[in-house]
Amino acid sequence: MTSQDTAHAAPPLDPHGAASSRRPGWDAIREAVRTSAVFLLLAGLLVVFAFAQPAFLTVGNLMSILQGVSVVAIIGAGVTVTLAIGGFDLSVGAVAASSVMAASYAMIVLGLDATETVLLVIAFGALVGLFNALLIVRLGVPDLLATLSTMFLLTGLQLIPTAGRSISAGLILPDGTTATGRVDPAFLLIGRSSLWGTIPVPVVLMAAFAVVLFVLTEKTRFGRVLFATGGNEIAARLAGANTARIKIIAYGLSGALASVGGIIVAARVGRGDVSSGASLLMDSVAASLIGFAVLGLRRPNVFGTIIGAVFVGVLLNGLTMLNAPYYTQDFIKGAVLVGALALTYGVARNRA
Repeated sequence: MTSQDTAHAAPPLDPHGAASSRRPGWDAIREAVRTSAVFLLLAGLLVVFAFAQPAFLTVGNLMSILQGVSVVAIIGAGVTVTLAIGGFDLSVGAVAASSVMAASYAMIVLGLDATETVLLVIAFGALVGLFNALLIVRLGVPDLLATLSTMFLLTGLQLIPTAGRSISAGLILPDGTTATGRVDPAFLLIGRSSLWGTIPVPVVLMAAFAVVLFVLTEKTRFGRVLFATGGNEIAARLAGANTARIKIIAYGLSGALASVGGIIVAARVGRGDVSSGASLLMDSVAASLIGFAVLGLRRPNVFGTIIGAVFVGVLLNGLTMLNAPYYTQDFIKGAVLVGALALTYGVARNRA
């Protein structure tokens, strides 16, 4: 090729084969939108709701929102851990609901105190998680089928000890006797008390679990092996990782965190309500999946799950304060969530 030919050669192509004519400034805007889509929508919701209803941005209401999403965030964090290994725990809602019943049964029927009840219920949740791991790791049952089966098992099991009745003081048991216990007042403090009269205890628990799990999954070797197992289990195993043990720990954590969520619900309502936990599965999964869009990570992450839970809580609280009809709230929630995910993934696709 001559120097003249070189002078008239086509402009260099970018890595994707297109002429390098894209403006760097536009690329920066796309990237900013991709990484902050959820935060932009969240800020937009705050502005709209605050303008429409000034009481929305009061400290009391914001604390109420955080208290309301604390259970979903904690359970969602457990789901996030199972997503990180390439699994999916569908039993968390049933574990939480069963934990509500188990906590109330332990105090009202068995006469246990708050400490004994909390330890028993968390152990119950961890055992359910280990049961899921047994089905998945040892027996080779696909995770969705295994955890779905456990969900149905627990949904029925929680009703048997009381013949389908809710648990409260004076409960008449199936054998005709009357339970003589009561809910320990110290247990109720978990769901009803506040620190310094402002910050609800469930919010403190949510923050504590979020920090611990964030450090565990993002800053430790365990976290790196966790994501490696989810990314390519065979490669992780060949590299020396004990992927079976990682899965067992992940499902055990998910079950234990779901039981913590159930404990908070039980401490808040003060009884074992058979309808408790009906929506916890879907809300927790939604928070976990929204987490994929936070900061444009496009992978499970605990920080994103917490933001996702807050996002959903802000949306539902604002709609409630604006007296939006209950039958439209799920549609509006779905539309906003689709928008957040579309901004994250659509911009990333166009960028590629």
